[in-house]
Amino acid sequence: MDFFLADSSVTDSLGRALARSIPSAVLTGVVMYLRGDLGAGKTSCVRSLLRALGADGPVRSPTYTLVETYNLASLTCVHVDLYRIQSLTEVDELGLRDVIGPGCLLLVEWPERGAAALPTADLDLSLLYAGEGRRVCLQAKSPLGAEWLVNLGHDTSLTPYVSNLT
Repeated sequence: MDFFLADSSVTDSLGRALARSIPSAVLTGVVMYLRGDLGAGKTSCVRSLLRALGADGPVRSPTYTLVETYNLASLTCVHVDLYRIQSLTEVDELGLRDVIGPGCLLLVEWPERGAAALPTADLDLSLLYAGEGRRVCLQAKSPLGAEWLVNLGHDTSLTPYVSNLT
């Protein structure tokens, strides 16, 4: 599924729509990778997703802390930024494979730096610069991710931004 995001308000809309469309099977745990250059909007998208899920305190970028955890009413969200990671040993030390489980949403920025030390993604989100806006490509990597995309496809708030439905 591809989108064109003209500005940051549309990125926020995508984050809210992703929150509304999380599969009910999230009770078994779900993983989303976020890819893109610096400043592409990964953290902004996560911030709006977390707000839509009920995070009411500060939603910080985990660039320096590496991991930020949000205990929400219905699930625990773990937001990870691997930009500053230097080795797979450092990723292993974060214990991310132990985090994912029932009632957990794991959001990983810069997953390519974590490689095999990460749990497998259910949904892969890529943000690419496209002129003044961003192009977003969402790919399901599991049946749970496919369900998430089906649910997202039914969210009419995104219809003006959809380039194609796959």
